[in-house]
Amino acid sequence: MRASRLLSILLLLQTRGRMTAEALAAEFEVSVRTIYRDIDQLSAAGAPVYADRGRSGGFQLMDGYRTRLTGLTDAEAETLFLGGLSGPAAQMGFSGAVTTMQLKLLAALPPERQAAAERLAGRFHLDPVGWFQSPDEADRLPVIAQAVWTCRRITVRYESWKGEVTRELEPLGLILKAGLWYLAARSAEGRRREPRTYRVSNILELTVGEATFERPAAFDLAAWWTGTSRRFEADIFTGTATLRVSKAGLKRLARLGLEQARIAVEADPVDGWVELSVPIESVDHAAWDFLRLGPEAEVMAPPELRTAVAALTARMAARYG
Repeated sequence: MRASRLLSILLLLQTRGRMTAEALAAEFEVSVRTIYRDIDQLSAAGAPVYADRGRSGGFQLMDGYRTRLTGLTDAEAETLFLGGLSGPAAQMGFSGAVTTMQLKLLAALPPERQAAAERLAGRFHLDPVGWFQSPDEADRLPVIAQAVWTCRRITVRYESWKGEVTRELEPLGLILKAGLWYLAARSAEGRRREPRTYRVSNILELTVGEATFERPAAFDLAAWWTGTSRRFEADIFTGTATLRVSKAGLKRLARLGLEQARIAVEADPVDGWVELSVPIESVDHAAWDFLRLGPEAEVMAPPELRTAVAALTARMAARYG
């Protein structure tokens, strides 16, 4: 455990620069006294760690010192090969870099670990696209990825649910969710500059400008996406519908979404049918969704949703004569 912490301290100082004993203690959840002992041990082992005293002082490595890739456990070395994600990397234009990284990593590992790492990469494959779906036609993804990396402003013509809009944006990050790429970006001007989500495949035109922007130091892409997606899931449902569903209809209901699947699993049909309360986004959206249940379900309420489903059914009957 201590050897692992010593290596981690060395790598932290290498990547972050000067750090105080208090910051290191908080990072590893140990006492400040333990950190001082660890630093002494690193120095005794030949690591060029030195301390600066004063308010802005701390520990740091001598300029130019770089540690080799050592101290990895078998599991750590092998699982690095699961981070390649060649499909998404290729979409962003980084497939060559991923391949080079893997070759360098292999060269740095002992022979017995090389075989284990290659075996792991050959036995696990991640396909993030759902069944009967195709990935986004994201031809502009490599350009966007470069704009994110270099902090360059972009101008996009975007197809939103309100229609086409043109925006000048500061791209902060890319997210791959269920086979779809999303861009986290904030407006380049105006008062309301909190980041928003843009689906990459809905970008109709894209221009990368020469102007750069300063990325917010406190912006955490993973934390922001977690909060955004949870709010979206909580806010998407605006009402409730009452359905009468057969046993066969419950199987179809479970395919409409995660919440619908939970309701279907918990249902207990009596005489083959059960009455359920199901959350809905809107009357129009729910009407089309519930048509997928066919004759295995009946909308009982609200009245406007029942009317909408009846109207769609009548249109379909007229279409087929």
